[in-house]
Amino acid sequence: MSTITLATLNAKYPHAAFGLRYLLANMGPLREQTRLLEFTIHERPLDIAEAILATGPSIVGLGVYIWNVEPTRQLVELLRRLAPSVTLVVGGPEVSYEIDDQAWLAEVDYVITGEGERAFAQLCARLIAGQHPLTRVIDGGLPELAELELPYALYDDHDLRDRVLYVEASRGCPYRCEFCLSSLDKRVRAFPLPALLAAFDELIERGARQFKFVDRTFNLDLERSAAILEFFLARIRPGLFLHFEMVPDRLPEGLRELIAAFPAGSLQFEVGVQTLDDEVGKRISRRQNVARMFDNLNFLREHTGVHLHTDLIIGLPGESAQSFGRGLDRLVAADVQEVQVGLLKRLRGTPISRHADEFGMVFEPRPPYGILQSHAIDFATMQRLRRFAQVWDSFWNRGDLAKGMRLLWAGGSPFERTLAFADWLFGQAGRVHSVSLENRARYLAQHLIEVRGESHDHVCELIEADFADNGRRAPRLARQLQRAEQATAVQATKLLPDRQRRHLGHA
Repeated sequence: MSTITLATLNAKYPHAAFGLRYLLANMGPLREQTRLLEFTIHERPLDIAEAILATGPSIVGLGVYIWNVEPTRQLVELLRRLAPSVTLVVGGPEVSYEIDDQAWLAEVDYVITGEGERAFAQLCARLIAGQHPLTRVIDGGLPELAELELPYALYDDHDLRDRVLYVEASRGCPYRCEFCLSSLDKRVRAFPLPALLAAFDELIERGARQFKFVDRTFNLDLERSAAILEFFLARIRPGLFLHFEMVPDRLPEGLRELIAAFPAGSLQFEVGVQTLDDEVGKRISRRQNVARMFDNLNFLREHTGVHLHTDLIIGLPGESAQSFGRGLDRLVAADVQEVQVGLLKRLRGTPISRHADEFGMVFEPRPPYGILQSHAIDFATMQRLRRFAQVWDSFWNRGDLAKGMRLLWAGGSPFERTLAFADWLFGQAGRVHSVSLENRARYLAQHLIEVRGESHDHVCELIEADFADNGRRAPRLARQLQRAEQATAVQATKLLPDRQRRHLGHA
């Protein structure tokens, strides 16, 4: 039975809990009596409480994030009632700010804010020794990264084979984008490279092939970035895949040459564009050289095999739907593979809320704290854009229907055409989420033929080619479209009086 149990609720099973592994690695003498449990937000809090209490803990530490705060709150309430003598400790971004506004935190014994590797271990040692801190809220501070034990040995063979491996070379961000928690960082700190690269080498030797770096600005320190890329390039092998978040306007020649040397598909860059409206960018302290950024994007598309994942945000203060759409169209014209569209969230602690009154910004009161409306985008339009974001991701970003989507955009604005399609799809299906690939293909074909006036045969040929490109058996679109037309005709006759409908059947 353990003395200390660390647990969290991941968004999905493949997402391994990086933060908890750091805590466990740095428990020192208490490591042997600490247990790590991972769950997902799709499991019942009651079942999670049962599993945690089965370990017989005296201390339970819970990692709290925006995606799991609601089920974690329910879990805390259960644990408090089922095991009132167990000490409950929470930490993580969602409980590091605005603590007094979260009534449920009264149920826990201690809250650790910020980085908790040192603070959690020290708290547990004091509690086990019978010493109880006088304050409930404990500042985790900024541990010296060179003194932390790295957590990578805690990824087991199952993690290496089936889950996303999160890694980091640095913490912090020099930028002050007001929608991001990293804007609160005081400085950027880097892990010593020799120990870090040795840990990565061991992971590769054990079979790791996918590394997702969580650094906010991987290419900030160009010398370190080059050293890390050179390390992986020297160990390149089939299946090796690296994901980096990068500063979009910082890509000098030396780094370009290294990136171009990687095989196609082995690198993915997440490029945080967020907005291409200069005034909006200045308003939220988002600094970027747009011309240089597009030059870098063009280089990456034309001369490398990098997969480009760009980010845009809907609902920034003062930005209209039209301004957002122009930015999206510019990224599509730059031929990036993905544009991740997200609605602005008012993360706890971020300064974005200072614009709320001036720009009429209203946010959801509960996670994920998404924007509901503003002076520039009313609620009805924001709902349309919310559906647009879902349609954009499922029909374009996934890459299943690329030829069909390009036909939809032909001669027009990708933003406007996709928004119109999202409106039409919602009217047809009553939803835009949880639509199977086969039904997505049918709806897109139906829209292209019936609304856009495209040739039936040409549409079917293109979408069947999309399926072939992805190694899938093409659906029988012609038959499905015929059935859809018949269903529409049957539905129309149901609106007639009974006598007339019966006579139509004998006509």
